[in-house]
Amino acid sequence: MTYLERKKKLNYLLEMIDKGRCLSLKQIAYKFECSERTVKRLLANLRDEGHEIKYCYATRKFYIEN
Repeated sequence: MTYLERKKKLNYLLEMIDKGRCLSLKQIAYKFECSERTVKRLLANLRDEGHEIKYCYATRKFYIEN
């Protein structure tokens, strides 16, 4: 994955989370055509950038904590 592809995926993933469309790691991995481990790394990168991304087990969605 090149730098530009990775950055596009990070931005798109952040947008999906912000709009409440991220339901599971499996769903994101399918959408991005990658492994669930890669999605975990992308989420870790977003968290390192300062985004407080959490997962709610009740609603089964990722969300950004304000």
